[in-house]
Amino acid sequence: MGVAGLARAADLTTKAATSAPTQGRVMYAGMRALPVPGDPVARLSHAATMLREHRGDGHVGARVGGTEAHVLEAPARGICPPETFGRIHHLPKERLAEVVDGLRGRGLVDADGRFTDAGRRTQQRVEALTELAAAPYEALSRYAFDELVAELEPVSARLVATGSR
Repeated sequence: MGVAGLARAADLTTKAATSAPTQGRVMYAGMRALPVPGDPVARLSHAATMLREHRGDGHVGARVGGTEAHVLEAPARGICPPETFGRIHHLPKERLAEVVDGLRGRGLVDADGRFTDAGRRTQQRVEALTELAAAPYEALSRYAFDELVAELEPVSARLVATGSR
């Protein structure tokens, strides 16, 4: 990606990131209140953080922490025990055990790490609230969205190639 491509990606990401409603999205609203940096790399990073917080506020609204949301996604995908799920298996075993025990204590997963009925309803609520995270991207035309994806694919490939997760 050249400088022009980076600047364009930063502009498109910023347009999306500043176009969503803030109601019920506390972390996103806080990020949106900060000034948008002028430097393209800083602007892209800031906009990506806003989008991440906008999406993340969905699970917060369902009263589920970030790691808990990932753990709950494991049984939704048929992965049991949840600790083997790719998004979380790298976390310290003690932290994962604490999170899974907490979900058991709340009656969301059983002793084997499978959903209870309450766990399934909670995970569905998280997904429904998280789906609302599509709103920022509606500010982009289909062409602009495709352009953004094309500009970011080399960045994503480079991050993956260097071992970033």
